[in-house]
Amino acid sequence: MKKMIIAEKPSVARDIARVLKCSAKGDGYLYNDDYIISWAIGHLVTLCEPEEYDPKYKKWDASLLPIIPDVIKIKPIKNTKSQFELLKKIMNSPKVDSLICATDSGREGELIFRYIYELAGCTKPFERLWISSMTDAAIKDGFDKLRDGKEYDNLYKSAKCRSEADWLVGINASRAFTIKYNALLSIGRVQTPTLAIIAARQKEIDTFVPTEYWEAEADFGKYKGLWFNRENDDTKIKTKEKAEEIRDNVKNGKGVVASVDCEEKKNPPPLLYDLTELQRDCNKKFGFSAQKTLSIVQDLYEKRKMVTYPRTDSRYLSDDMIPKLKVIAGRLNNTKEYKDFASYVVGLEKLPITKRIIDNSKISDHHAIIPTEVNIDISKLSDVEFKVYDLIARRFLAVFYPYYVYSTTKIVTDVNSESFVTRGTTVIDKGWTVLNVNTEKEKKKEEVLPDVVKGDIYDVVSVKISCKKTKPPKPYNEAGLLSAMENAGRFVEDEALKEQLKESGLGTPATRAAIIERLIQVGYVVRKGKNLIPTEKGRKLIEVVPVELKSPETTGKWEKGLTSVAKGKMDTERFMGSIKRYVNYIVERSAKESCKVIFAADKPRGKKAKAAVLGICPECQGHILENSKGYYCSNWKQGCKFTIWKNALENYGINIDAEFVKNILDKKTLEDIDVNTPEKYKCDITLKEKGRLEVTRK
Repeated sequence: MKKMIIAEKPSVARDIARVLKCSAKGDGYLYNDDYIISWAIGHLVTLCEPEEYDPKYKKWDASLLPIIPDVIKIKPIKNTKSQFELLKKIMNSPKVDSLICATDSGREGELIFRYIYELAGCTKPFERLWISSMTDAAIKDGFDKLRDGKEYDNLYKSAKCRSEADWLVGINASRAFTIKYNALLSIGRVQTPTLAIIAARQKEIDTFVPTEYWEAEADFGKYKGLWFNRENDDTKIKTKEKAEEIRDNVKNGKGVVASVDCEEKKNPPPLLYDLTELQRDCNKKFGFSAQKTLSIVQDLYEKRKMVTYPRTDSRYLSDDMIPKLKVIAGRLNNTKEYKDFASYVVGLEKLPITKRIIDNSKISDHHAIIPTEVNIDISKLSDVEFKVYDLIARRFLAVFYPYYVYSTTKIVTDVNSESFVTRGTTVIDKGWTVLNVNTEKEKKKEEVLPDVVKGDIYDVVSVKISCKKTKPPKPYNEAGLLSAMENAGRFVEDEALKEQLKESGLGTPATRAAIIERLIQVGYVVRKGKNLIPTEKGRKLIEVVPVELKSPETTGKWEKGLTSVAKGKMDTERFMGSIKRYVNYIVERSAKESCKVIFAADKPRGKKAKAAVLGICPECQGHILENSKGYYCSNWKQGCKFTIWKNALENYGINIDAEFVKNILDKKTLEDIDVNTPEKYKCDITLKEKGRLEVTRK
C-alpha cells in the first residue's frame, strides 16, 4: 500500500519527489515503492454557478433574488478537469491507503486540498505537511513531523466559510445592483470597501481648496531660523500683513539665542518583512505592482528555494529558528554582495535576540520572510529577482545591527519679541542604516548646526517672507493603498472591530494584490503612473451602494467571525446564518433605492450591447431605457407605467429619438419645435404623467 501526496503545483511536487526519491514517472504523477505524488494546478475545484442549481437563474432577474442555495455545491474547473479526474482515480485506488496534503501551508492551500478531497468522494485518512520553506532540509523535516489532517479542520471550515460567503455576497449584490442600474457592476466583500478608500481619497483631492499662508525666515549669518509661534510650535503665518509686520519688526535687529536643546535619539532596526511590507517597499523603490512583487517572491520561494514562505502576515520569527540564524548569515557572508555586512553578524559572539526578532505570540501560520540556508548563487537571479531578494537579505542582516543613533539640536533665537527656530541633526552611529534598508522616516537627513550657546547675539543679516499654499492629499499609489488595506481599522469607529482589523485588515497579504488587479480589471480604477485613480464608474458605484457594502466595518465583522471559526470558537452555521441575513438585507435595500445615478453604457460583450440609460424616470427615479417601440422605465416590473412611445408624435412629423428623450427628460418642455406637416408651424412639447407628450401650438 502507498501514500498519495497532493501538492499545489507540479513544480512543488517535483521538489518533494526529488527529496523522497520518487523518480519513476506515470501519466501525471511520480512514484516509488512508498509514495505516489501528484498535483493540483492551483484550484481544481470551484463553486457552481447559479444556473447550475436551476436554469431560471441564467436570466438576471430581480424577482429571483436572493439566490441562497440550501447547500452550496462544488464542481471541477473545466480547463483542468482532466487533472482532477486523475487525482480522483488515484485517491480512490485500492493501492492507496492514506493521503498527505502538501498544498500551500495556509487557508487557501487547505481549501484547495479539501475541495478536491470532498468532490472526489474520498474518505481515506490524511496527514498534513506544514513547512515554511522549500529547501530539501525543510521538506525532509516536514515529512518527519507530519500532522494529523484533522488538526486543520477548523482552518478548512474558516476557508470554506470565506469562499461561500464571498460567493453569496458577490452573486447577489452584483446582480441586484447590475439590474437596478442597468450596468454591469461587480461587488465584493473586500474589493468594494477597498474601492471606497480610493474613491474617498479622490473626493478629498477633488474638493480640496488650497489656502495661502506665509513663512518668515531670518538669516543670522552662521545659521538661519524660521519664525514660529511658541504656543503651538506652528511656523505658518495666516496673513501677508502679519508676515510683513514680523519682517519689519526684526529686520536690522539683534538675535539673542534663547535656548539650545540637544537630545540623543535611537531608532531600532526595522522589523523583518511580511508580504505586505515587502510589496510596499518594492512599489516605492522599484515601481513594482503588488502582484508583480508577489509573483517574483513566489518564484524565489518555489523555484530558487532562496526565501521562506512569502504569503505571511507576520514580521517575527519563532524561537525554533534561532539555531538557523547564524547559518543563514554565514551563507550571505559567502557572497561578494553581502560579505561586507554579513561578516559583522557572523562575528558576533551572541546574536542580539530580542522580542523585535523572535516572538512566538505574533506568528499565526508562518514566520517573517527571510533568506533560507541554501548556498547562494546571485548570478542565477534575474534583475527583478535580485532586487526583491536584495531587500529581504539586507533586512534580515539589519535586524542584528546596532540602533541608528543621532542627536537633534533645536536653537530658539529671539528678535524683538519674535521667535525663530532652527533644527539640526547629527549622526552619532549609523548602525543598521549602513545596509541602506532605511525608510525616510527612520533615517534623518543630517544637518549639522554651528556651535552656539544661550545668550549669544547675532545680527539679523536679512529676513525673507514667502507665500506658500496648503497641498491636497496625494492619490493612493499601491504602497499607500496596501498600508490603508492593512490598517483599515483607522476607518472604523467601533473599538472591538478596530482591534480585529489590526489583525487582519482588508483582505490578506496573499489576496491584496489580486484585489487591486481586480478593481483595475472591472474598470473601477486605472493606473496613472504609480497612482491608482478611481474611474467615473468606480466613483458612482461607491455613491449608490449602501454603507454596509463599502465600509471596512463589515469586513471587520466578517474577519472577526472567520478568525473565531478558525480557532474553533464559532460554528459555521452561526457565521453563515449572519451572511444569509446580510444578503437578504442587501437585496431588499437595492430594490428600495432610487436610480438617480446613471452609469455609462458598458462596451458590447458578444452579440448584444447593454441598453444605454437615457435619463431618470420622473415618476419613480428608475432608469429610462430604449426598446424597439419606445422608451420605458427600468422599474416596469415593479409597476411603473412611464413610457414615451416612438410613434407618439408621428402625426406632427416629429421624430422621437434617443436625443429627443434625453432633452425632454432634462428640460420637461421643449420649445419652438418645427411641425413637419403640410401646415408648417412651431410648437412646444411638454412631458406629462406616465410619459404622455402634450403639444401646444404657438
